[in-house]
Amino acid sequence: MNEPSEINRRAFLKAGLVVGAAFAVGRTSRAEVSKPVRLGIIGVGNRGMGQLRTLLLLPRAEIRAVCDLISERTTRAAQVVSERQGREPAMYSGTEEAWEKLVKREDLDAVVITTPPVWHAPMALAAMRVGKYPAVEVPAAQTLEDCWELVRTSEQTGIPCTMLENVCYFRNVMALLRMVGEGMFGELLHCEAGYQHDCRSLAFTPEGGLTWRGERATQANGNPYPTHAVGPAAQWMNINRGDRFVSLTSASTAAVGLREYAALKFGAEHSLARQRYLQGDLNTTILQTANGRTITLYYNTSSPRPYDLILRLQGTKGIYLGSTDSLSLETADKPAEKWEPFAPYQEKFEHPVWKKLAAEAVKSGGHGGAEYPMFYDFLHAVSQRTAAPQDVYDAAVWSAIVPLSCASVAKGGKLVKFPDFTRGRWQKRAPLAI
Repeated sequence: MNEPSEINRRAFLKAGLVVGAAFAVGRTSRAEVSKPVRLGIIGVGNRGMGQLRTLLLLPRAEIRAVCDLISERTTRAAQVVSERQGREPAMYSGTEEAWEKLVKREDLDAVVITTPPVWHAPMALAAMRVGKYPAVEVPAAQTLEDCWELVRTSEQTGIPCTMLENVCYFRNVMALLRMVGEGMFGELLHCEAGYQHDCRSLAFTPEGGLTWRGERATQANGNPYPTHAVGPAAQWMNINRGDRFVSLTSASTAAVGLREYAALKFGAEHSLARQRYLQGDLNTTILQTANGRTITLYYNTSSPRPYDLILRLQGTKGIYLGSTDSLSLETADKPAEKWEPFAPYQEKFEHPVWKKLAAEAVKSGGHGGAEYPMFYDFLHAVSQRTAAPQDVYDAAVWSAIVPLSCASVAKGGKLVKFPDFTRGRWQKRAPLAI
């Protein structure tokens, strides 16, 4: 499953010469730049407002424009910006095309996209084509063609594309990244992670209709939301930076949970209780890498259960399990027979990004403060004209699990090949800097 044939090798090489410098990864260790980053935000519903409030805590962020289909949301967001920054941003709303005017503004450096997923790729592509850095919510694309188009457009324009995967900025995840880099777990062999979160209520409107999440459950069957789970594991395993995914297989259970929930909420005779949902309640996807590693991903949002990302990391010298936030390491004088609390290791191996930003991040809220350093890295990358740690190849690879898992489920769990969106670059790219 390779890149579409219309993009030839010569075009790729030409683009690579043009944009090579733009794909150098920026981290907070680079020289600070005080110049503000001028932002537009598309989508200021519940998720977008949360991201907006986090951005307003960062001194470098300057919100110039806000956009939402629903005008009341745009007005509310503009008021929040005005109260914080002392001036009202431009507002765009009312039609599905309003965002196009925001993207074309000449006074923006970057665009933050927090809309339903179907809009992620079109908006990110439009931003890059007019020279603006996109920071796009997860997943960045829904189809393989859109994944390829994100890569092509970023390479051809020289504009990096960042996917806002906040779990990669969880405090424990970043400490583990440092521990892996320092060899504490030996050679990594396997990871297990999942987006396991009871989201049944988010599939329906209070009036008895389907939200975009509910509509998606009637249209496809696979893993529609893989990046929270795969992001940390991919960074631990240096995917796109020394290793890559080569194949996956995926299977889903029957689709039962949404019908039962709809019957409980709206009555057994309601149309939503009789609706045919395609998305299985629990999807299991297994990824294999070029270096002989495996990752198991779970997706389950239609069952009653506590939130759990699992985040199991197994190496030749030990194991970490996020469900209990504990680990077991083998040393010369101690076998790995008992679980230990992770807290002492968290303190000892704190990632430099969290060391620098912990006070501000913890106060910001937003998934344990993870979104503060995530946006800090993004703004820093824009100001330096470099790629953020989560670059366009990560966006494409992690998002590609959506269509590939659907393809495997449709074929009865058959193994499907994974495209190499880096076109071989993964073999020479350096791991993320700590």
